[in-house]
Amino acid sequence: MMVVLLFVIVLVAAAMLFMALRPASTTPAELKRRLTTAAEGPQTGSAPSLVNDFSQSPWARLVAAVEARGLSLRDTEGEALAERLMLAGYTQPFAVRAFVLIKMGLVIGLPLLAYLFLLIVGLPSPAKLYMVIAAAATIGMYLPNFVVSSKAGERKKEILNGFPDALDLMLVCVDAGLGIDASFARVGAEITVSHPLLAELLAMVSLELRAGRTREVALRNLARRTGLAELVAFVTLLNQSAKLGSSVSQALRVYASEMREARRMRAEEKAARLPVLLSVPLVVFLLPTMVAVLMLPAGLTVRNTMAHMHDSQK
Repeated sequence: MMVVLLFVIVLVAAAMLFMALRPASTTPAELKRRLTTAAEGPQTGSAPSLVNDFSQSPWARLVAAVEARGLSLRDTEGEALAERLMLAGYTQPFAVRAFVLIKMGLVIGLPLLAYLFLLIVGLPSPAKLYMVIAAAATIGMYLPNFVVSSKAGERKKEILNGFPDALDLMLVCVDAGLGIDASFARVGAEITVSHPLLAELLAMVSLELRAGRTREVALRNLARRTGLAELVAFVTLLNQSAKLGSSVSQALRVYASEMREARRMRAEEKAARLPVLLSVPLVVFLLPTMVAVLMLPAGLTVRNTMAHMHDSQK
C-alpha cells in the first residue's frame, strides 16, 4: 500500500511539472486571425480578444483549489520571480503561484521517488539514504529554476533571430503609408507562421495601443517582456524619433540594416567556433584510435622479439 501511494504521488508531481512547463499560447492560425482583426479595427458586435482567457485553465483551477485549502503559494520575491517567468514566456496571472507549487511538489516528490527506488532495489545504510534523499530534494529545489533559465535563453534567441525580418516588413509597411501603430498588427499577422513568438509579442503591443496606452508605454512593455538589448534600442529609437520629429522610415531602414549585419556576424561567429568545438571529439575519440593503430605493429614486433630472445636463451 505504501508503494502504491508513493507511486501515485510521483505521478501527480510529474503531471504538475509537465503542465507548468508547457506555456499556453495560441496557434499560428488563431493568432493571425486575431491580428488581422486588430489591423482592420474594431467591428460591430463582440470582437475577438488578442489574449487568452486563463481563468478556466486547469492549472489555474488547481492553484485556486490548493490555496482554498489554506496552503499559501506566495513567494517572498514575487516581483522578481514574475519577471523571470515573463522572460521565459510564462505570462499567466497564476504563473508565480504555479511555479511555487511545482517547486514544492518536486521537493517532496523526488525524495519519495528516490526512496521508492531504493525500497525496490534494497535500502542502503542510513548515511547513504540520507545523502540520496538530500540530493533528490536539492535537485527538486533547483530544477525549476534551471528549466526557466533555459527557456528564457531559448526564447531570447528565437526573438532575436526573427527580429530583423520583422523590421524589414515594418519598414515596408511604413514606406507604403501605414502608421507605425497599425504596422505592429500588420507585421504580426504576416509572421505568425515563421516567427509565432514575435507575432504574439506584437499582438500584445497592438492590444495595449487599442486599450488606450501611449505608444511609448506599449513599446517599453515590449522591451521589458523580451529582456533583449536590441529591443530596448529599438524602443528608444522609435520614442526618440517621435519626440524629435525625425523620419521613422529612415530610422527603421538604418536599424534594420544594422540588425541584419548583426545576425550575419552571429552566424559567422558560430561558423568560426566549429573547428574549436570539433577538436574536442577528434582528440577524445580519433587520437587514441590513431595512436593504437600506429603503436600496435611496433608493440607486436617488440613482443615477438622479446619472446624470440627468451626462447634462444633457453
